[in-house]
Amino acid sequence: MRFVQWSNGQRVPALGLGTWRMGESPRARKNEVQAVMQAFETGYRLIDTAEMYGDGGAESVVGEAIQLAINAGSVRREELIVVTKVLPSHATRDGVVRACERSLKRLAIDTVDLYLLHWRGATPLKETVAAFEQLRNQGRIQQWGVSNFDTSDMQQLWSFAEGRRCIANQVYYSASARDAEFDLFPWHREHSVVTMAYSPIDQGALARDATFDSIGRRHGISATSAALAWVLRQPDMIAIPMSGSAPHLRENFAAASVDLTAEDLAQVDAQFPPTKRKRPLATT
Repeated sequence: MRFVQWSNGQRVPALGLGTWRMGESPRARKNEVQAVMQAFETGYRLIDTAEMYGDGGAESVVGEAIQLAINAGSVRREELIVVTKVLPSHATRDGVVRACERSLKRLAIDTVDLYLLHWRGATPLKETVAAFEQLRNQGRIQQWGVSNFDTSDMQQLWSFAEGRRCIANQVYYSASARDAEFDLFPWHREHSVVTMAYSPIDQGALARDATFDSIGRRHGISATSAALAWVLRQPDMIAIPMSGSAPHLRENFAAASVDLTAEDLAQVDAQFPPTKRKRPLATT
């Protein structure tokens, strides 16, 4: 497993499990809980969710899986990095605190390891950050960050002292969606902000891509693993692909141990050229 280091010095896994679209159907709950437990058994220790996913349902799935896995002895809470997000409609000083308490209850844990603002809304950033800092000082969250923030948003966050305690920004990023490379990623590196890549396989599209299939065959891995390995080639990047089956979980996990060659990277650049001008970030 690869690791990245947050600005506070903590090392965290570079590959995690995304849970978007979990918790939407009661009929799927048992299988979803089993999928998260299977992820823990495979070796995943970082899991990403949000209060928006399934209107809190995904957090409940994660919470049940964590408790079952702990009770079974397959994982310890201190080994896990639990990431969740607050909606911008709840991003007021009091709204953040209330939303966090609801998330903690659904997750059945005492503290969130990383709490993100899902995207920017109408609430001033200073107010949201003040709430994050309150929760951090109370031990309800360990660290906080943002999601779907472009460079200008990050610059505004950095314009006041408490905003500089942001340790991560989660954005849409894959070989076929490289706009964040133009100026956002260099800004992240200059300011020690870790990038979290959601939809790193471009919502499954790259699993069927001929370029990554070719690269994968050279390494004895799938196109999916090759596409993830491409994202994880950067030392300050966390990828959080979604998966609900044991074979896919293992397939994704294998990507964290693959080193792509210069030939591989050139092949990707030829098929998916780097962005040469500023464009808005992709979102789902």
